[in-house]
Amino acid sequence: MRYLSGEAQQLPGNRASLAGYRARHFLFDVADGVATLTLNRPERKNPLTFDSYAELRELFRALAYADDVKAIVITGAGENFCSGGDVHEIIGPLTKLDMPGLLAFARMTGDVVKAMRACPQPVVAAIDGICVGAGAMLALAADMRLGTARSKTAYLFTRVGLAGCDMGACALLPRLIGQGRASELLYTGRSMGGAEGERWGFFNSLHEPDALLAAARALARGLADGPTFAHGMTKKMLQQEWNMGVDEAIEAEAQAQAICMATNDFHRAYHAFVAKQKPQFEGD
Repeated sequence: MRYLSGEAQQLPGNRASLAGYRARHFLFDVADGVATLTLNRPERKNPLTFDSYAELRELFRALAYADDVKAIVITGAGENFCSGGDVHEIIGPLTKLDMPGLLAFARMTGDVVKAMRACPQPVVAAIDGICVGAGAMLALAADMRLGTARSKTAYLFTRVGLAGCDMGACALLPRLIGQGRASELLYTGRSMGGAEGERWGFFNSLHEPDALLAAARALARGLADGPTFAHGMTKKMLQQEWNMGVDEAIEAEAQAQAICMATNDFHRAYHAFVAKQKPQFEGD
């Protein structure tokens, strides 16, 4: 397994432990099966750089092989989530690149979203304050989003002369909040407040700022205690079925569910139910 930066423990069978992973461009820790990834440049509202993009891509790819991570929380340090690409470290240099270089960069940023969607663990975004540009795309790529009343989410691409179709926005955002609402945000670049975001379905719930991270970790902890193999199957099917008709989706879900019925977790749940006990899932 290749890592662009940071370190992880290689295990037999191409599995890996990320409990000891030392990230270089953000904070990362694993506790009780929940990984917390914290964008950590609070003095600049946690912007992304070329290197942090690349490390995010590689880390989420590695999470597909991490036995000790069952759910993921992504958040920002301070009172903001992420201010997008760093103006001085990304936007400025982009104005000097040729077309092949620009395309390579755009593909790399999109690969972060692909890696987040492809990793089997549920991803919970805890979003306070500013969440704009590429930061809003990280939030959108998560499986669930918790916010605060002061959250401000904006897809700012048109404000810098770009299309609103960055990193998969035109595919993901309409599916989450509807075509008309997504069109408004992507054309205008305006901010969506926390209450509006919850009303539109962008946020699953709102919390007080000082309770946000705890709520996100509690949600992730509950998911980590569940049938994690089955959660991974749910995540895969949620994405895979976008391109299917109803008949194909029903058949695909029959196959997916049959696979889950062969797991030990399914049998544990049955025996626990018979014994009137709570099942203890182990993800196998």
